[in-house]
Amino acid sequence: MGVTPNEIRVNVGELALTGFRVDPERVSAAFESELSRLIRAHGVPLAADGTVTVDALSGLPPLPAGLSARRLGQELARAVHEGLSGHGEVTR
Repeated sequence: MGVTPNEIRVNVGELALTGFRVDPERVSAAFESELSRLIRAHGVPLAADGTVTVDALSGLPPLPAGLSARRLGQELARAVHEGLSGHGEVTR
């Protein structure tokens, strides 16, 4: 029988936005909201067996520079969740 965690905590130390002309606070709010939604809906597959620490995610898809702050935050969250789901390259 699997155990469902009572709490999932994701700490993102830094989002580096190069080449985007958007309000970083709006990007951050949209990112946090969308990542929370994705984790509630799908969990964190890399942590299915317990606690996991990931130093960096790379190999994720590039994002178009013309996105709005809200859309950019959402797309960043989806890319990070994909990385936490085992896609991309994980540095532990």
